[in-house]
Amino acid sequence: MPVAPDGRQRVVLVTGPSGAGRSTAINALEDLGWEVIDNLPLSLLPRLIDGPPLARPLALGLDVRNRDFGVDALIEAIDRLAARDDVAEQVLYLDAPVDDLVARYSETRRRHPLAPEGPPLKGIEREKELLVPIRGRADILIETGGLTPHDLRAEMFDLFAGGAGRTLAVSIQSFSYKRGLPRGADLVFDVRFLRNPHWEPSLRGRDGRDPAVLAHVEADPRYDEFFARTRDLLLTVLPGYRDEGKSHLVVAFGCTGGQHRSVAIAREMASALAAAGWQVSSRHRELERRAALADGGPERGTDR
Repeated sequence: MPVAPDGRQRVVLVTGPSGAGRSTAINALEDLGWEVIDNLPLSLLPRLIDGPPLARPLALGLDVRNRDFGVDALIEAIDRLAARDDVAEQVLYLDAPVDDLVARYSETRRRHPLAPEGPPLKGIEREKELLVPIRGRADILIETGGLTPHDLRAEMFDLFAGGAGRTLAVSIQSFSYKRGLPRGADLVFDVRFLRNPHWEPSLRGRDGRDPAVLAHVEADPRYDEFFARTRDLLLTVLPGYRDEGKSHLVVAFGCTGGQHRSVAIAREMASALAAAGWQVSSRHRELERRAALADGGPERGTDR
C-alpha cells in the first residue's frame, strides 16, 4: 500500500548499528514492493519528500556510513517528517547484542566503519553508544540477536506485508545430531533408522547429493513409506501454518554425520514440496561447514 490508512505517504526510516541486519530488512521491503533508497544523504531527504507524490511506500536506509550522517541531524529529520500532515513516518531500528555483532564481523571479515584500522569491538561499542538517542525514537524495534536472515525476512513480512498476499517460505535443512539441532527448527525428523551409506566403502567419501548415495538410501525397505508419510504430513500442515500467519517454516532432517541420509532426504523432500507449489529453499549445514573449512575460512552455517 503506497499510503497509510488515513491517506498519507508512508515513509520508514531503517537504521541501527552496522551488522544488525539493516540490509536484509531493506531488501525485504524492496521484495514487498516498497521504493527503497539506501544510504541517502540526509541533506537530500527534504527534497525527496517535497517532490511529486510517490507511487509506492518509501523505505530509507540510514546509518553511520551515510555521507552527512549525524545523530542530531537524523533526529531533526525525524521531527520534520513527524510534523508533516501528508507523511506517515516510522523509525525501524534493528539492534543486536555486542557479542552477536562481533561474531558477524568476524565471520565476514569486514572492517567496522567506526574502527577501520582496529578491532570491530571498539567500533561496535562506539556506534551503539552513539545511536542510543535514535534507538529511543524507534517506533519499531527488532532485536536480531540469534535470528538468521531468513528469520529477519519473515519478521519483516509479518510487520509490513499487511496481510495481503501472505506466503509461507519453507526451508528444508539437513544436519548432524553430533553438532546439535539447528537453531530455529520448527519440525525435526530423525532419519538415523535408515541404512547408513557410511558403512559402504565406495560411498563413505560421498554425500547425499550423489545419485549412488540416494539410491542406497532409497533401497532401504522402510524408505518409501517414511518419505510418503512425511511428505503427506507436510502437505497437510503447511497450509495451516500459512493461514495462521506464519511466514517461514524450518523443516530439518538429521542423521549421524549430516552427510548422507539427511542430505539425500532433504533434497528429495525439497523437490517434492516445490513440485506441489510451495516456496522452498534448502540448506545442508554440515556440508556448508566442510566447504568453509576446506576454503580456510570460518565455520559458516553452524548452530551453537
